[in-house]
Amino acid sequence: MTGSAEIGRYRTNLQDELDGAALYAALAAAEEDPVRKDLFLQLSQAEAEHAKIWKEKLAAAGIEDVRYAPSLRARLLARLARRFGPRFVLPAIAAAEFADRNKYSGQADAAALSSEEQGHAAVVQAVAARGRPKGTIGTEIASAERWHRGGAGNELRAAVLGANDGLVSNFCLIMGVAGAGVEPRFVLLTGLAGLIAGASSMALGEWLSVTNARELARTQIAKEREEIEQTPEAEQKELALIFQAKGLGRADAQRVAAALMRDKQAALDTLAREELGIDPAEMGGNPWTAAGFSFALFTLGAIFPVLPFLLTTGTAAVAASIGVSALALGAIGVVTSLFNGRGPWFSAARQVLFGCVAAGVTYGVGALLGVSLS
Repeated sequence: MTGSAEIGRYRTNLQDELDGAALYAALAAAEEDPVRKDLFLQLSQAEAEHAKIWKEKLAAAGIEDVRYAPSLRARLLARLARRFGPRFVLPAIAAAEFADRNKYSGQADAAALSSEEQGHAAVVQAVAARGRPKGTIGTEIASAERWHRGGAGNELRAAVLGANDGLVSNFCLIMGVAGAGVEPRFVLLTGLAGLIAGASSMALGEWLSVTNARELARTQIAKEREEIEQTPEAEQKELALIFQAKGLGRADAQRVAAALMRDKQAALDTLAREELGIDPAEMGGNPWTAAGFSFALFTLGAIFPVLPFLLTTGTAAVAASIGVSALALGAIGVVTSLFNGRGPWFSAARQVLFGCVAAGVTYGVGALLGVSLS
């Protein structure tokens, strides 16, 4: 006998699928482009087919009279689509589809639907990305500017943030210990220990992050490969929807998908990129390389507050550490101006101010603790 928890799950799933069917039908009704209209109709039909599965499960549990009323969210999005056009609501719908793409992964009786939901999320994201009006969205404008071009932006940002973490954390650590009034050799020892410990922690964290991402990617690709073998028609349909979302007509999209499915490896690579967002050639990068870069970048930043204590002692070492760290903070601020859109002097001054305030707080805490402990 089906329990109340199972019946509640069936009802929730049914409501979600019927909301999706109604929402995509509303998008189709508001869409003027025939290719996109047909795509939305196909998505609406797919959601309706999913809803039928949950209706049948409820019927098997003895619940025949299932009344449906669109949720407030579905009604609001449909109204906005009719008023302002589908492009106005597509980003919100794409974000929701992406968030719910794995909603069936933990439901054993819905395993067949999980892959289709992931495919729908990829399709809607492709439609939303293609549907942005050219020249009016900030990202489109930014991509045309010389300072926003190039693929190294994210790498530069990560490098600067890694060095900044090392600099600020060790600067604060050294000032806290110096404020406690301990011997200079202990300050130096603390700074070196903080450098090694922090860099090792960052490296290990990055290694674990990349390794886990690669393992997850392998698992997802293996599952996708299994689905291509077991349900090739469904995967071909997903490919066709993705190509149609990118602008191909329905017949052309189906023809391309059929041709691609004849080469299963090519189909797998395409589905991995478009549906899962995974580049099979990269698989998230090399964990050892990522760990090495993290270690080196953290060390690069963390060494600056330590250097003066290698050359001098006492108040002179503390003052020199503050000065060197402030200069390094300013340099990092100047580099951050390359990707934050603010002026270099503003970015440098802000970086120095916040870094020195943080170090001043830890110095004061260290001084209080030093007095109380002594």
